[in-house]
Parts: sequence; structure tokens; C-alpha cells
Amino acid sequence: MPSDQTQIFAIFAVLFALLVWGRLRYDLVAFGALVVAALLGLVPSGKVFSGFGHSAVAIIALVLIVSRGLIGSGAIEKLAARLLDSDRPLPLHIAVMAIVGASISAIINNVAALALLMPLDVETAAKAKRAVGKSLMPLSFATILGGMITLIGTPPNIVISEYRQDALGTPFAMFDFAPVGLTVAVAGIVFVSLVGWRLLPKREGSLEQEAEFAKGRYIAELLVSEKAVEGGLTVGDLYPAADEHDLHILGLVRRGKRQPGFAARQEISAGDFLVVEGEPKSIETFMGQGALEFAGSEKHSGGVTEGGLILTEAIVPEGARIAGRTARSLKLLYRHSVTLLGVSRNGQRFRDRVRLLTVRPGDVLLLLGTPQRNAAAASWLGVLPLEGRETAVVQRSKAGLSVGIFLVAIAAAVLGWASLPVALAAAVVGFIAVGLVSGNEVYESIEWKVIVLLASLIPLAEAFEQSGGARLIASQIILLTEGYPNWVALLVLMVVTMTLSDFLNNVATTLIAAPIAVGMATATTTNPDAWLMAVAVAASCAFLTPIGHKNNTIILGPGGYHFGDYWRMGLPLEILVIVVAMPAILFFWPL
Repeated sequence: MPSDQTQIFAIFAVLFALLVWGRLRYDLVAFGALVVAALLGLVPSGKVFSGFGHSAVAIIALVLIVSRGLIGSGAIEKLAARLLDSDRPLPLHIAVMAIVGASISAIINNVAALALLMPLDVETAAKAKRAVGKSLMPLSFATILGGMITLIGTPPNIVISEYRQDALGTPFAMFDFAPVGLTVAVAGIVFVSLVGWRLLPKREGSLEQEAEFAKGRYIAELLVSEKAVEGGLTVGDLYPAADEHDLHILGLVRRGKRQPGFAARQEISAGDFLVVEGEPKSIETFMGQGALEFAGSEKHSGGVTEGGLILTEAIVPEGARIAGRTARSLKLLYRHSVTLLGVSRNGQRFRDRVRLLTVRPGDVLLLLGTPQRNAAAASWLGVLPLEGRETAVVQRSKAGLSVGIFLVAIAAAVLGWASLPVALAAAVVGFIAVGLVSGNEVYESIEWKVIVLLASLIPLAEAFEQSGGARLIASQIILLTEGYPNWVALLVLMVVTMTLSDFLNNVATTLIAAPIAVGMATATTTNPDAWLMAVAVAASCAFLTPIGHKNNTIILGPGGYHFGDYWRMGLPLEILVIVVAMPAILFFWPL
């Protein structure tokens, strides 16, 4: 009968092979490995599901929900939009985007940060008439680097902090990662801004990217609120803001009648409707920044049990209930609390009011409501929602409130008034109470595959450590570097961890490398914090492949990249990270 150590090594060998192969979902692979270990008696039956109650799992889930709330308030979007300028030279644009991306990644999940900034970068590249592939990879790498600055910026930091609590009695604090993380992030941003982008091939985005970002244009009506006309305003005064968002203002509707021409000199009054043409996201952003509203806004107050408002695009087939009829005649707003905000008809413009427009087969409708109501209305109307063509409506009026709730939660954790999981949970409750995150969105925000992966690997990592596997690998590295200073063994650990992270999920890499790091610290009677910090940095820095980090995968299509493009900028960046991180770790966390 093979020893426990041999069996656990065999399980991890198969686990790593399947994760690198990538044909099976990584969460199911990890869960299957956990079940096998439990059947072999390597994981006690009472601890098989202990990972699901681990604080690291709770923190990662809560960070994702908080990120959703901050993005939904428009707080981060406002900051990013003000700093973008398509007229900037490319190196300066990359530097600005990288700094913004790294800064945002320090306070929200780095995947969420990239998802927020990528459309803005694509839009800026289109206006500047240049290949977006030159700037998307630097942006992705910057968001990964920025996540290393704080405890909540990236999962490896959270895992390392919670492992430190289990192994040494106390976790890392919120900003313990900042000295090393900020040093590495600054060096990395300088590199991607000045040198890194020059190493990439000039290649336009793929057809999939064009289909994703070049969405159809709609004719829509936006209601002018009292706040929008404070100080007096004409239609022409809104032209600069409209141009900024690639939006056309087609005219003004007052008391149900379209004003002559484009009504550029007409002073706007509360209750008027602006007729605009543009893409869904452009319409939504223009509406939010101009304090405009939409018809029937009072009927879109769904409460915490429903999702936030979204724009859903749906095509009208032959035989649909709405074909040949108008939204008003069907009483769409009254029946379903869904607004027909816009209609797209092969680029045609029309003078009829949107809700009075006779819809034809082939039209694409822009429906505004909660996800549930939009789905029910689409089914009732007989229209077909377009997959992946939904745009969230941002609650910009709550931007300050969302930032305030988040800062109070972080302050409570930093000052020791509450543990980090409790502080983040309180922030989530606050976001729900003010309507920034709905009950459904709490669950939709969580990336359950990562949760299952982490919860499955925690008991496996404990079994790996208890079997002596971690000590064995640590002793082999120390034996390999015998006769050299301890920092050489630290360097080897960083290189091994970083290499694994390029091909494995960074959470999996961290869980395996953390006990090895503590084992090496014990064997060399040195500071374990230096070794744990080295693992945190190395596990986060996966730049060689599109599978090493989710951000790298996200940009693959939109940037038009090939698998081999990543190492062009990623390899020198990983070398730079090691060169900068090693002395920083030795200075801030002496061996």
C-alpha cells in the first residue's frame, strides 16, 4: 500500500496535469481530487467540506460583491472617464490607463477592474484610429500588478494572509502588502508604458471583438429632469457631451410634438424629451452624466429582491406580438414596468415617437428594466434577446454613498474594529440597503467556480502539508541551494511559483506554495513573512500565457492576440518583477 505522502503527490500530479490540459472545468477537477483524497482517507471525513467555511473563501466572495456595488454606482467609471483622451500619444495613454487600472485594482477585484476599463480603452483606440492590441495587454498586466498592493486586490494575497493566520496565529493586515506590491507595480507600469507595448506585434482586434464592441445604434428618447436644466440649457449646449460619447442629438419633443429641425437653439425645459441616436452604452452614459431620465422611471423601483436596471437588446421576428404594433398600444410600461427606450432599424432615422413607432419584423428593440422584467416582457412580446447584448444602468447618484460605505468598512478593518470578513459583509449589507446591489446580484457577483476551486483545494493543501509533502519539497530546494545565501533559495521559490502560476490557477499555486514557504523558513530559521510575501508576489505575476490569469484570457479576443504574443512582453516583465521584488522583500521583510 503506497504511503499517504505518495498518494497525495499522485493526486496533485494528476490534478496539475488536468488543470494544465484545461479541457475540464478547474472547479470540477479540484472537487473530484478532494473526493478521491477523502475516499483514500487522506482528508478526514469531518474536514472534507471545511474549505467552504474558510475565511479566505468568504473574503473573496465578499470582495466580488463589493466590486459589483462600486462599479454599479459609477464611482470608478467617473474617475476613469475623466482621465481618458484619444489625442494623447500612445505611451502617455498607456501610462495613464496603467496607473488608473493599477489603482482601481488595489481596491476592487482586478478582473472587475479590467472589465470596467477594457471597453473604455477599446473606444479610445477606435477614436485614435490605432490597433487596440497595443494598449490592451499593458492594461491587463497593470491591473494584475495593482492587485498586489492591498490585501483585497487579488486572491493570492487573501489566501496568503489567511494561511499566515492558520500557520502563525495572525493574518497579514490590509496594507502589509503595499511596500513590496507598490514597488513592483511602479516598476511594472514604467516598463509597460515605455518599453513593453513596443514588443507587441501590430495586430487589429478580431471579428469577435468588433461584434462585441461595435453594437447597433438606436433612436431613443431621454426625459429631461429638473436637475438637468438648472442654470438654463439649450440643446446645442449638449453637443460637446454627445460628441464625446459618439452620440447624435436628433431633436426635442415637447408636449408630445417634435420641435422643428434639430432644435439646437431651443432652450430645454423639465419634462421635455431629447431624441438621440447611439449605442446602448453611449446612451446610458450620456443619460447618467446629463442627469437625464427615461419614460416611466417611477415604475422602475424594483427593491432589493430584483436585479438592477439593464438595457436588453432584442430582435423582432415574424409573428411577434409587437410586430405591426406600438409599445403604447400594448401598454408595455403599464403591464411589465419595462420601457421601450430605443429602436434600431438598419440605420434608418424616423420622426415618430419611440413609444408610438410601429415596430416591424427585423427591428432591434432596446428594453429597459430589471433582468427579470425584461425577460418576461421579451417573452410576452415574442422578441428574441441577443445573447451577450445587455448593458447595466449605472446609479451615478449613489457614487459618493458607495465610496463612503466602502471606506468605512476598510477603516473598520484597518483600525481593528472588526475583522476583514465582517467589515466587508457589513459593506455588502449597506450596498443592499441603499439599492446598489440586489438580492439576485449578490449571488450573480460571486464567481462560483473560483469558490469551489478554493474550497476544494484548502483541505487538499492541508493534507499535502500534514503528509510531509511540503517539507520534502522545501528540503529539496534547500539541498539544491546548499552553500549559497538564504536569499538564493528564496529566489528559487519565487521562480518555481511564478512558473507554476503561468500554467495553473493562481489560487491553486498559492495554496501549494504557501506551506512550502513556511517549511523553508522553518528549515533555515528565517523570517517566514519574507517567504510568504515572495509566494504572494510570484503567484500573482502570471504574464507568459493567456491561461495564467483570467485578465490575460479576457483580452485574448478583443486584442487580436495569439498565444505566443504574451511572452514577448510577459517574459521581460516577469524577470523585472523578480529583480525588483527580491531586494524589496529583503528590505521590508528581512530574512
